[in-house]
Amino acid sequence: MRRVIGVVNETKQRSLSQPAPPTVFMPIWQAAEGLKEIAQQASFVLRTTGDPLALSAAIRGEMRQLDPALPVRNLRSMEQLVARSVAPQRFNMTLLGLFAALGLILAAVGIYGVMAYGVSQRTHEIGLRIALGAQTRDVLKLIVKQGMALAMIGVAIGLIASYALTRLIKTLLFGVSATDPLTFVVIALLLTFVALLAALIPARRATKVDPMIALRCE
Repeated sequence: MRRVIGVVNETKQRSLSQPAPPTVFMPIWQAAEGLKEIAQQASFVLRTTGDPLALSAAIRGEMRQLDPALPVRNLRSMEQLVARSVAPQRFNMTLLGLFAALGLILAAVGIYGVMAYGVSQRTHEIGLRIALGAQTRDVLKLIVKQGMALAMIGVAIGLIASYALTRLIKTLLFGVSATDPLTFVVIALLLTFVALLAALIPARRATKVDPMIALRCE
């Protein structure tokens, strides 16, 4: 028979990605013989109000007074322990972040190239519209509207696909959701802005072409 004197929160001993196992804390002198051998390599956890590593000398001094033959090693702060435990995941996420940034740049360049090329192919159409009396503002609005419609469809498809694939990286994330709304919104706005520039800049350049030159080329 043992008496329960308190209940603590779940503690993950080995990995942040694994659920906390059922754990019971008991005094060393009450442990079974098999557990005493394990307890000889037990770790002590000290709670401080300042820099934990600044108390290293004091901790070693106290332990030396209790038992001069007792070695004290591996003095580390909780931040160091957590950083060490998530080091593989952090490395993987760094690589994924680099590839994601590269993919974002390629996507932005690709969107700009496709949109700019599509608008440049309509230079003669724009010249014809202006020659027939269309206002520059109306032509720009038409080109940007048509270009942004395609861009919004692409962004929507990309968001849906990204949301569906987020389950593949859930095990690499701690303290943040794989479906973080802010990330989705920022990336969508960035790509939309790139698409807007890709449609607006070539369209403005095309409207400055002399309609007669554009029609003669046609």
